[in-house]
Amino acid sequence: MKIYVKNMACESCKIVVKDALNELGIPLIKVELGEIETKEDMTDDEKKKLNTKINKAGLELLEKRQGVLIEKIRKIAIDYVYNSDERPNIKFSVLLGQELNHNYTYLANFFSEVEATTIEQFMIALKIERIKELIIFGEDTIAQISHKLNYSSAAHLSTQFKKITGLTPSHFKALKEKRRITIQNI
Repeated sequence: MKIYVKNMACESCKIVVKDALNELGIPLIKVELGEIETKEDMTDDEKKKLNTKINKAGLELLEKRQGVLIEKIRKIAIDYVYNSDERPNIKFSVLLGQELNHNYTYLANFFSEVEATTIEQFMIALKIERIKELIIFGEDTIAQISHKLNYSSAAHLSTQFKKITGLTPSHFKALKEKRRITIQNI
């Protein structure tokens, strides 16, 4: 049985879900970002108990078709931004359409209606958080980060970063106490 999970965006989330499933004695096949696959169907009572356990970590089971599609879009977006250096250079709109077998315009309109933001704004927010992470780790230059995240130039990255955060990337790097926003809160 496949079950979708809202706000599941990191390895820690997968651990939380695995632990909750183990505590409830629910045999699983796999846990991926945004989805769980169990060996057998879960009862409504088991779903409620699982939902209660994972809610403590900000996660939530999804059963409505609408929520499932939104989570799939979010999952693909997160993977696109966080694993950008591991895949061929492909536009996000093309990738999303291919992965979900829908027209990108339909997906974009659907996402905007449900989330009250555009896919483009969501992608920019994800990229900004990824940039903050990469700046804090300090392993890459701004030029390397811009290339890694498919910006046309370091100047474009810097302009967008300043527009969203109010700081230049170099000023942000100097402010160690500036905290990142978790993906779930974007």
